[in-house]
Amino acid sequence: MMIEVEGVQHRFGAKGEGLLALDRIDMQIQVGEMVSFIGPSGCGKSTLLNIIGGMTEPSEGQVSVAGSKIQGPLPRKISYVFQESALLPWATVLDNIKVGLEFQGVDHQMREERAVKALTSVGLMKFAHAYPQQLSGGMRQRVALARALSLETEVLLMDEPFAALDEQTRMVFGEDLSRLLARERKTIVLVTHSLAEAVFLSDRIFVFTSRPGRIKAVLDVNETHPRDPAFMVSERFATLRNKLYELLREEVLATMREDMPGLRP
Repeated sequence: MMIEVEGVQHRFGAKGEGLLALDRIDMQIQVGEMVSFIGPSGCGKSTLLNIIGGMTEPSEGQVSVAGSKIQGPLPRKISYVFQESALLPWATVLDNIKVGLEFQGVDHQMREERAVKALTSVGLMKFAHAYPQQLSGGMRQRVALARALSLETEVLLMDEPFAALDEQTRMVFGEDLSRLLARERKTIVLVTHSLAEAVFLSDRIFVFTSRPGRIKAVLDVNETHPRDPAFMVSERFATLRNKLYELLREEVLATMREDMPGLRP
């Protein structure tokens, strides 16, 4: 088992008070598995991701990664890819990757080797000496992924990394991620709002209720990696996506009614 979440609750505000964001979350994620968290806005998906990554301490419960109880960030075990690429504009693509390795304490020669390897794995080695402003949004996100890969952690946490990209770029990026999973068997947790993205990429999909977030259902995809683009136009893909929509619709409506009390049921 790579990730174990046991009885996690989280409140924002004073301890024991304030807004309940997550309520009694239990889950187990296997080594080399890719899972998605999907649910209405404000249901605690990103909060749970941050708890797994050691960025947020839960109000109750605990998380273990590779057998170690999470008590803070574990940069040698867990890396992040965020919604924004967060690249340093004054540094080249290669240097942006090496900065992360420097913080990890990797020596100079090894930083160069690992940065080159990571850039090659995402197909961007020829842009190693370009600057972020010279790249498209999709290319910048590839650099962010390469930076995370260069850290060679067992776990990769991704918080809506494709949200700012157009649909076509998102799906090509997704194909790359599926090939990466097949090649390196990293354990990946993805927060997304895209039903198609969740079905195409995931081994399992954790569906969250409206706030406070609970696990409503777990949807098994049962499709091997790397995923063939033909899967996306298959009847099975459509069936899974429709099932996911059915599970989410009631929760999204509940969130809308809470945010807009005058909304008709």
